[in-house]
Amino acid sequence: MSFRAAYFPGVSDEDWSDWRWQMRNALKSKDDLGQVFDLTADEIAALDKPNGHLPVSVTPYYASLIPKDDSSDPLRRTMIPVMQEFVAGEGESDDPLGEQTHSPVPGIVHTYKDKVLFLATDFCATYCRYCTRARLVGSGGHSASRERWGNGLQYIESHPGIRDVLISGGDPLTIADDKLDWLLGRLHGIEHIEIIRIGTKIPAVLPQRITPELCDMLRKYHPLWMSVHFTHPNECTSETEDACALLADAGIPLCSQTVLLKGVNDDLETMRTLMHTLLRFRVKPYYLLQCDLITGSSHFRTPVQAGLDIIKGLHGHTTGYAVPTYVIDAPGGGGKVPVSPDYVVGEKDGKLLLLNHLGETYTYPK
Repeated sequence: MSFRAAYFPGVSDEDWSDWRWQMRNALKSKDDLGQVFDLTADEIAALDKPNGHLPVSVTPYYASLIPKDDSSDPLRRTMIPVMQEFVAGEGESDDPLGEQTHSPVPGIVHTYKDKVLFLATDFCATYCRYCTRARLVGSGGHSASRERWGNGLQYIESHPGIRDVLISGGDPLTIADDKLDWLLGRLHGIEHIEIIRIGTKIPAVLPQRITPELCDMLRKYHPLWMSVHFTHPNECTSETEDACALLADAGIPLCSQTVLLKGVNDDLETMRTLMHTLLRFRVKPYYLLQCDLITGSSHFRTPVQAGLDIIKGLHGHTTGYAVPTYVIDAPGGGGKVPVSPDYVVGEKDGKLLLLNHLGETYTYPK
């Protein structure tokens, strides 16, 4: 309320709770952001940089979660650009996962044999500074339209080996209900499609979008799953909890995907708090993702050992439901590779030597 009074005076509860109002009033420029935050010289230089490779957009709701004068705030670091974004690090590329190489028709990425990625839109409510698809999001080249979706739908229909479709982008929940309803209906009507998944960050950055009307529409297309992108416990507000509850009550299983980010969530206590909170919100921690080798992301990337240490610190010290799978998306389109601490430390006399969470060694017949 204090944020609204300071920066959006006179805005009614009805408008603030309207997801369309939130998107229309998103902070997208140096002037917009400068009215809300004390921008640093580094942030100003990055915002002034011509031909930035990734647009800026922060919903008023999400901006209200970020301190005005703390440039080290974890959420702020993921939303407001800095000059390091324009420095290409070792091994980085604009398409680190080789999605374009595995795109048989526009809008479809077919890396795995039985599932495809359907890029339904290039629009997001907010643009994460470490986005794997920085090369295309916000470009307008992947508009949410039935005409553009046609080739992708035809490709899926003509490949009966595809049983699983992940709708992503961009963020598919920025698409209006009627358009999303049409797309889901077309996919649901393809005989060999067994499940549909939606990848989104909307519950974290724009929970107002999760309306009863949206959930009533989504429940028509079970089995429907949702992968929800969460970054930090500060995203886990009462509004986010309500949004997750609406989705869960509609019968949609919710799984989280969290990118491991240096200086944002790369310590055990932050990650434990996030995972525990997600479970309370009825979201199953699913993936902890090593930050992809996207151009300009080196300041976000941790050593792989940092992720292993976090998994080791969670395993055995909390419920297994709260332990995600740590994965590296192999560069060039190799797919997600699980990475875990080594709990098999050797063998002796035909028995495996196992190390438990307390560092104690046990034997088990091989």
